[in-house]
Amino acid sequence: GKGTLAEQLTTRLREAGVPSEHVAFPGRQPGSLGRLVYDLHHNSSGLGFDEVNATSLQLLHIAAHVDAIEGRILPALRTGSWIILDRFWWSTWVYGTALGVPERSLKAMIRLEHIHWGQVKPDVLFLVKRKKVSPIGGEGSQAQIFEGYRALANREQLRSRVVTLRNDLSLANTLDEAWDAVIPMSPPSVQRRAVAKDVELESRLDIHEVFQMPPVLRLSPAKPTTVYDTYWRFAVERQEIFFHRVEGCSPPWTRDPILARYKFTNAYRASDRVSQHLIRRVIYEGRQSSEEVFFRTILFKIFNRIATWQLLKDAVGEIAYASYSFDTYDDVLTQALAAGRAIYSAAYIMPSAGRVFGHSRKHRNHLKLIERMMADEAPQRIADASTMQVAFDTLRSYPTIGDFLAYQFVIDLNYSEVTNFSEMDFVVPGPGALDGIRKCFSDLGGLTEADLIRVVTERQEVEFERLGLRFRDLWGRRLQLVDCQNLFCEVSKYARLKHPEFKGIGNRSRIKQLYRPTTDPVQYWYPPKWSINNLLPRSPQPGAQPSASRISGGRIL
Repeated sequence: GKGTLAEQLTTRLREAGVPSEHVAFPGRQPGSLGRLVYDLHHNSSGLGFDEVNATSLQLLHIAAHVDAIEGRILPALRTGSWIILDRFWWSTWVYGTALGVPERSLKAMIRLEHIHWGQVKPDVLFLVKRKKVSPIGGEGSQAQIFEGYRALANREQLRSRVVTLRNDLSLANTLDEAWDAVIPMSPPSVQRRAVAKDVELESRLDIHEVFQMPPVLRLSPAKPTTVYDTYWRFAVERQEIFFHRVEGCSPPWTRDPILARYKFTNAYRASDRVSQHLIRRVIYEGRQSSEEVFFRTILFKIFNRIATWQLLKDAVGEIAYASYSFDTYDDVLTQALAAGRAIYSAAYIMPSAGRVFGHSRKHRNHLKLIERMMADEAPQRIADASTMQVAFDTLRSYPTIGDFLAYQFVIDLNYSEVTNFSEMDFVVPGPGALDGIRKCFSDLGGLTEADLIRVVTERQEVEFERLGLRFRDLWGRRLQLVDCQNLFCEVSKYARLKHPEFKGIGNRSRIKQLYRPTTDPVQYWYPPKWSINNLLPRSPQPGAQPSASRISGGRIL
């Protein structure tokens, strides 16, 4: 079983010189809260309980998790120990769902656990596939558990490294598979010891001298294609176009025929026209309470169209939640549609949400979605989130908002003073980025796409130097995870013409959007907390300054 596997892996790591501890959720250590919850779960009648409500039982499990996190796991990690954890919050979700616990309650419980994990994230998650699981009551519950874990693993592999272990092997073979997954993360002395025992591992590690992956990401080597070099050249040339425009140079701004003819986003996401309008005219114009900034940001991003924002603003004056009216906003948007005007951007597709909110018009459902968020106090929950992951999970919990949209929205909110996360905290690759990654790498080598984005981001200076390229960053600000994610999406399009032999996932061969010059120049202005606006050639200040700021993680409101 997994408990035996976890204990054996801990023992092997200790023997190799890695200080390690085996911790189980909820836990069986005598005298611990985890032991009490374990006994209550498996023998409630022995403790004098006839039956424990399923929701209450999962809450007790979360309490035991928090007790172990604060009492054992975090203190051990601070001393440099590795933790091999038997079970994770996944079990709360999967078993709670199978037992009929309301989804909203489960998500609230898991958010609480995430708060106590803080910045700590697992380096690898093991999914142990079993032929049988212990029944938990109710016909079909085993199938629910299998499907629950499978679906969760598919979703979470965008954010974490997930390794599936087959349980139809011997314990020794399964342990070897787990060992192969963790040994590249260990200190070099431990790796050398392992290499001496396993010649195959040595060949896997050779490329690390070339690719120089951070220790946490040292897996089997990814194999770059020629498109990978194009990725960096594209980033340099696209950023040169940006600077030529900022510095007032006359066109043409590039000799690259593809970049000259077709529309591509900037190397830095925040430099794009829509992002600039969001930052300057939506986020930092108007009242600066968390509630109002959240309302304006989400309203703008759901439509993601400057013309729609201006349409609403012309009709209602100040756009504010304090004066919001569903009927008024609906009338404005309905009239625009009747006049044949588009109200949504083509950048990404917003699901209609008709099944959830019941309206035939898409925009009405989205207004109701915003109303639900506001009623749930989502702005304050986002403001109180300890990590970008927690804020992402909050947004992800709402109907029609999938992984990619939740990630884009949390990045947009992070331009404001509502949150202050690093853009290096977290990344979720979108469909275009996934296609670009497959063109840039013939073999991911065991890395998830999110892992590769992080590795590429951390290596940017090394790669520019390797190719003899001069990259002008954003006045001292390096490319962040969201920017490199975006560049994978753009190079996916660029490669359709530059490298047509690389088909990627979508197998597209044309670029639809042509570049059309605009007579409305962008006055670039970035989030004040980045401290770069004073470095811009022209840095006009927006009409309204924020009345809220952060100092050392706190807030002045």
